[in-house]
Amino acid sequence: MKKCARRIGSSVIVSLACLLALTPRAAPHDIVIFLSDSLTATVRTMSGAQKVVEREHPDAGFHTFRVDQFVNSRQTLIDSVKGIQPELLLTIGTAATRLARNNFPGIPTVFAAVMYPELSGFVTSTHQPGGNMTGASIDVPVDVQFRYFKKIVPRLSRIGVLYTDSTASLIPPAAAEARRLNLTLVPLKVSDPKDLPTALDSLAAVTEGIWSLPDPILFDPRSTKFILLHTIRKGIPFMGFSRNVVESGALFALDFDYKAVGQQAGKIVTRILSGESPQNIAVSSADVIWFHYNEKTAKHIAITIPDELAAVAKEVYR
Repeated sequence: MKKCARRIGSSVIVSLACLLALTPRAAPHDIVIFLSDSLTATVRTMSGAQKVVEREHPDAGFHTFRVDQFVNSRQTLIDSVKGIQPELLLTIGTAATRLARNNFPGIPTVFAAVMYPELSGFVTSTHQPGGNMTGASIDVPVDVQFRYFKKIVPRLSRIGVLYTDSTASLIPPAAAEARRLNLTLVPLKVSDPKDLPTALDSLAAVTEGIWSLPDPILFDPRSTKFILLHTIRKGIPFMGFSRNVVESGALFALDFDYKAVGQQAGKIVTRILSGESPQNIAVSSADVIWFHYNEKTAKHIAITIPDELAAVAKEVYR
């Protein structure tokens, strides 16, 4: 105490540095991060999340693992994480989130950059996750997608969509959103790729545009190419589910900022570290929306992109 204090009159003054040294410190928050891969989008998502967590919890310690590097040594990864005994898992991407769900159900988990977490079985519902996992999805709200479609195709009243068993559960809520916007959703199930020509012709006859879901069964490379060529030939406005589909020929799509998605996940992490339960924290959806369109396709099907959208387009494919 001699070096920490000095006497002024009858008072003993203890320095701030000594008080800090003598005050018991809280244990650091150990957080394990699972990355699905090393793609730029994945790294940007992680960076966004980490910055938010570090700002609110500077004592947080991060331990990062790329799950694609442990394909043949999964048990080594699992044992390493168990040795750390993390307070929380942060997963970036579907593969990383699936690994966490299957191997660490007892550890609170926040995911980021996951599409349709309900379909993947990560949460019971986006509003009430109901388990030990929640996070930030990359789903663009359906009503936002439909509003953009109406701006581009003002005459739009009936909007078609192709789906399979894997995306069937997304149709009823999408139809409800359409009704709220005075639209009618016309869903058509495709059980076999051979049915695509007939299905597209049927939708073209009764709708003014076709919306798409990222259906892994329906949109394989061959089917995607056929759908894009067919809709362009028929002059049907087709909304893609990603900018890659727009680059290949879809009229337009909405995308998102991965760093912003990471920031959303980071905010959820801080809430859990502060004592909230994952089961009560709703899954967030993309809140920074980017617009992409294909100028060549627009000209071919005689669609004029509104100036207000053309002015803010993130990418224009020509």
